[in-house]
Amino acid sequence: MELFADLHIHSCLSPCGDDDMTPCNIAGMAKIKGLDIIALTDHNTARNLPAIQEACDAYGLLLVPGMEITTREEVHMLGYFPDVQTALDFSSMIKTHLPPKKNKPSFFGYQRVMNSDDEQIDEEDALLIGATDFSLSETAKQVIDYGGVPVPAHINRGSHGLLVNLGMMPETPYFPTVEMWRLLPCDEKALEGRHVLHSSDAHYLGDIQEREHALRLEHRSVADLLAWMRSKKEI
Repeated sequence: MELFADLHIHSCLSPCGDDDMTPCNIAGMAKIKGLDIIALTDHNTARNLPAIQEACDAYGLLLVPGMEITTREEVHMLGYFPDVQTALDFSSMIKTHLPPKKNKPSFFGYQRVMNSDDEQIDEEDALLIGATDFSLSETAKQVIDYGGVPVPAHINRGSHGLLVNLGMMPETPYFPTVEMWRLLPCDEKALEGRHVLHSSDAHYLGDIQEREHALRLEHRSVADLLAWMRSKKEI
């Protein structure tokens, strides 16, 4: 089964996400663009997942519950989880490992928690743009312990990409799947034997990916997608 996906999208809960990135707007735009699967991956939180799950169900999209975690080394790590409640539990744990500082909306941006009618119901006060106190390996272990799959984000881009930040792909922990920013070159050795995701990292509605990146799964399910991410790439 060939399914088109964008597995790295931020909502208005991320301080860098546009205010128009509400759950219904994201799901609606993904439907317009012909996607089958999306993942919401806000920075260090999962609090908008319940609302976007309802929106995705209404639009007939498969939602992969996710987060983008910042490690102690300032590396961005995507975590994908089997269901929304597990992601929320993980999110609550991560919040206790963020800096003990409050967000400054006027400086960092608003962090809006929404319901399924795109109404703001809360504002997250934790400093989501900050780094956790977990190392790269500790972050990966925590995601796995919650039944999820850790995937280094945009490994070849910016100060938060693993290859840019650390200068190499570590031998341990081993990552069967990585995300690569396709508009920039990437060390081919870092990709050998791994599945490679090409997602939008959208912070604006127009940036959500078109029908460009297809995944081949036996069934249209989160379980099958996570199993594929954990599997060794066939050469």
